[in-house]
Amino acid sequence: MVTIYDIAKKTGYSISTVSKVLNHYSDVGDKAKKIINEAVDELGYFPSSSARTLSTKRSWTIGVVFVEDSGIGIEHPFFNAVIESFKKSAEKEGYDLLFASNNIGNEPKTYVDHFRYRGVDGVVVVCSTLNSPDMDRLMESDIPSVVIDLDMRGANVVYSDNLLGSELAVDYLYSLGHKKIAHIYGSKTLFVGEQRLEGFISAMKKNKLTVPEEYLIDGGVFTYEGGKKAMEQMLKLKDLPTAVYVAGDLMAIGAIAAIQEAGLKVPDDFSIIGFDDIQIGRYMTPGLTTIRQETTLIGKTAATLLIEQINAKEKQSMSVKIPVRLIERTSCKAIMEMVE
Repeated sequence: MVTIYDIAKKTGYSISTVSKVLNHYSDVGDKAKKIINEAVDELGYFPSSSARTLSTKRSWTIGVVFVEDSGIGIEHPFFNAVIESFKKSAEKEGYDLLFASNNIGNEPKTYVDHFRYRGVDGVVVVCSTLNSPDMDRLMESDIPSVVIDLDMRGANVVYSDNLLGSELAVDYLYSLGHKKIAHIYGSKTLFVGEQRLEGFISAMKKNKLTVPEEYLIDGGVFTYEGGKKAMEQMLKLKDLPTAVYVAGDLMAIGAIAAIQEAGLKVPDDFSIIGFDDIQIGRYMTPGLTTIRQETTLIGKTAATLLIEQINAKEKQSMSVKIPVRLIERTSCKAIMEMVE
């Protein structure tokens, strides 16, 4: 294994100078940098993580944890896309990601215990659960952190404008002539479920539209199965809506499946609009009209906020709300009012 001593011997520079170049110090001349970097490439030198940790006083590792009730975690297309974006940004700064659990050596531990044990430099939390004691302890600790998909005080947070998303969905359906609009909402125990439901009710009031209680159906924790079950319940109503705004794309796809299994069609019998803009929505038939969350921007912003904390060596508190936008496909259609 090639060592720093081999680089020094080949180039004729001192171990101190070689170390400075490897750790990107600025007080080394360009000539020395060129010669040393060429030797590094030629000899195939790669610094060990332990040596790097000792020289920089960092582990160059960021912990990742999911705090959400569905149990889907990174398998959910939205979370997956956000973490992939976060990963790319973190890697450019030299960081690896460590996905955490609540166990170390088969012993249950809090997230704070786990991350202290692992010695991470910071933590990114994907969290949609409103009340989590583990989350509270993590936020109260001195470990630099950033939270995605939840707005909370005393922490760096990055989340989509869920209220605006619901307003865009309702306004779009109303512009197509729909007045009987129902909502399959996400669990009220989740931040996004609560926010999108609030945004829906507010937008309906703004457009002077009534919301019958039976037009509000709980789809659970944003799963395909939850959306399908909720739509099956809605199809039993005597007075059916003409359009349904569904709080998540996976739920919307489940709702469409329920409609089709009942022998009905989207958008001929029901217009359906989702929220997220997961990839599969672009390729299904009909194509899913939805509210797009800018996953690349969410992940990149979260990485920037966290690394700024790590570099500053202090926790910060900043809330960043990412805009959303309507993506129009073929799951909604305009309707004409019946003329008596």
